[in-house]
Amino acid sequence: MTQLTLDVILEGEIYHAKLPHRLEQVSLKKAIIEYGVGSILNTPGIPLTRTEWIELIGTIQQTAIKETRLGIPVLYGIDAIHGVNYTVDATLFPQQINMAASFNPDLVKAAASITAYETRASGIPWNFSPVLDVCRHPLWPRLWETFGEDVYLVNEMGLAMLEGFQDNQIDNPYKVGACLKHFLGYGMPLNGKDRTPAWIPERFLREYFLPPFEAAIKAGAASIMINSGEINGIPVHASKQILTDLLRDELGFKGLVVTDWEDIKYLHSRHRIASSDKEAIRLAIEAGIDMSMVPDDFTFSDLLLELIEEGSISESRINESVKRILALKQKLGLFENPGLSPTADYQLFGSETHAKFALQLAQESIVLLKNKNQQLPLSKDAKVLVTGFAANNIKHLNGGWTETWQGDRADEFIKNKPTLLQAIKDKIGTEQVHFVEGTTFDEMTSLREAINAAKDSDHIVLCLGENTYCEFHGNIDDLNLPDAQIEFAKVMIATGKPVTLVLLQGRPRLITPIAEDIDNIICGFYPGNEGGRALADIIFGDQNPSGKLPITYPKHAHGLVTYDRKNSEISSIQGSKICYDPLFEFGDGLSYTTFEYSNLILSKTKMTKKDTLDIIVNVKNTGDRIGKETVLLFVRDEYASITPSVKRLRGFNKIELEAGEQTMVRFQLKKEDLSFVGIENEWLCEAGDFTVMVGGLSTMFELV
Repeated sequence: MTQLTLDVILEGEIYHAKLPHRLEQVSLKKAIIEYGVGSILNTPGIPLTRTEWIELIGTIQQTAIKETRLGIPVLYGIDAIHGVNYTVDATLFPQQINMAASFNPDLVKAAASITAYETRASGIPWNFSPVLDVCRHPLWPRLWETFGEDVYLVNEMGLAMLEGFQDNQIDNPYKVGACLKHFLGYGMPLNGKDRTPAWIPERFLREYFLPPFEAAIKAGAASIMINSGEINGIPVHASKQILTDLLRDELGFKGLVVTDWEDIKYLHSRHRIASSDKEAIRLAIEAGIDMSMVPDDFTFSDLLLELIEEGSISESRINESVKRILALKQKLGLFENPGLSPTADYQLFGSETHAKFALQLAQESIVLLKNKNQQLPLSKDAKVLVTGFAANNIKHLNGGWTETWQGDRADEFIKNKPTLLQAIKDKIGTEQVHFVEGTTFDEMTSLREAINAAKDSDHIVLCLGENTYCEFHGNIDDLNLPDAQIEFAKVMIATGKPVTLVLLQGRPRLITPIAEDIDNIICGFYPGNEGGRALADIIFGDQNPSGKLPITYPKHAHGLVTYDRKNSEISSIQGSKICYDPLFEFGDGLSYTTFEYSNLILSKTKMTKKDTLDIIVNVKNTGDRIGKETVLLFVRDEYASITPSVKRLRGFNKIELEAGEQTMVRFQLKKEDLSFVGIENEWLCEAGDFTVMVGGLSTMFELV
């Protein structure tokens, strides 16, 4: 039940391991033989080669199998969240928020399948992914790790990723055991900061946060990691109501439940609901925790043993968790193949074949938000000034969890992938490209040089956004971009040259002071190692953009309202105007072609709760080039006993049409799509009028 970080058994100080990395034999034997530690996780702070991973894990397993009484293999876990981000030369995909923006579950499944393949190729069988948190607060620094703000979208993308990881055959040498993160309600902290309190009524918890986890559990998810925060004053790691009553008894989850980093200790030191570490362990185990990510000492093992010996925790309770841990090891095939040496062919590891999937996913994830007078795509004959602090770094294409935890050292380890600047040079030739950094994250550096370079250019590509960060290191108080970036953008606009703004960021940093005057806006989020190429392909028209926003992009510092808002958020009271006024809305995203929607037809105007309602709509490419369009189906419950949302996403379908081509897109609605969690915290479906909305068209039906 104890999980330690790798540093505990490496030579050197914890978190300052010696190079080259070698296992320290005394510490290794203490952990594996004396304490019987069941799991090891993490990286030694920098990425390892496949050979290094296999040798390291093989030595751990050899010690466990050959030098312990029962020979039980160790369960090794890693955060391979957009590819095997801690293995040298692995295929790195766009982050999850980009995957959501693609609205292409097939590509997401393929990316997860490749990630599973390359994770196993590194000798690692267990992956702490996917993130199924629904992010309802744009300040939250983990937004980019999620599939966005909508429950339905998170659900569909989560299932696609889970299938790619596991495919119901986790003993397969090309698949891994997935670990759903982070159960439950992590994505709506009250103040937007990571690992801080959330206030979520039970009905909201069940309607907005539970469904993706419930669907993934039904699909056979192997394990679950727990929310590090607290809900309504109760840390989730100590909530029997959530971890046992809901997860085990109601949802029927049979798999392994693991804590996040140090979270049992935090019940004592941060949350202060336990007067000691020992009391914290008792609370967590009784709540339903199976494995403690301790992560760097043996206190959990020692204190848990004391609790058992004194009768505070029963041996039968321990047996429950041990059975789940052993069952996962067995399902992963570790008893037959513990990872002592590779048993499968992994010739495609880090291959161009895999990179092509990463490139396509990056291309489909990039969102064109503004294109003044169809200035884009640019001519390849144009002279271009590339500027802005994020234009010439691999790290700004990837974000956190890239080579290192914070992703800030990615450029040290990734040398064979082009930055945006290099990709533009590769596209149109070095002689046509000027580069001036212009600004760091928060300070202008070469203003005069940038102005002079603009004079000799036909177009400015301005690349702004965020520094890399991960988890609580990304906590901020203000969504506005730093003043230096905004002021630099104003200077570039003032040159009179057309400007294309490329945003590389993990959340929607506010650009309102410049948004109206900027000619073109591209939201790239974190498109990964192939992101530079993908952006250049779109800027110069070799690819047609098709990404859609999976979040609401706010215009105002405190206008943080999600798209599925309530009617009271857009109505007036006694002449006082209340409006929903984002800069860009969920689902926004332009193309270089145009699509026309027509003939929205329902199979019936009255539907019973036993019926299925068929919806068809015609979509035509009315432009002059091939393009992909994500057709979004929204539904509004006109009146309900719980205030209904203005609209909710209830389906999507990504299609590709040649110029002039037309197709018919079909959707189906069932009772479940019209249901909500009512006053008694149970799902219910009420009769009444509903509005269907697709592509600017709408029609109504009645549920009887």
